[in-house]
Amino acid sequence: MDWQLLLRQLAGTVIFSLLGLAVCVVFFIVLVHVCPFSIRKEIEQDQNTSLGLIIGAAIIGIAIIISAAMHG
Repeated sequence: MDWQLLLRQLAGTVIFSLLGLAVCVVFFIVLVHVCPFSIRKEIEQDQNTSLGLIIGAAIIGIAIIISAAMHG
């Protein structure tokens, strides 16, 4: 087994994983700033479960798009 190839692939995997996580975090921050209401207040204090589900679905959708873009 070629260890250099294995280390290069591992480094690529780590870099793309961190890049994907960074894009997801940026998406969430933009989502929080774009919403006309406080997401934290709606979910924590008002117990708005449907908002939590919608935000979770949006994050999963973005993660699928990022995964497909990185995979090719």
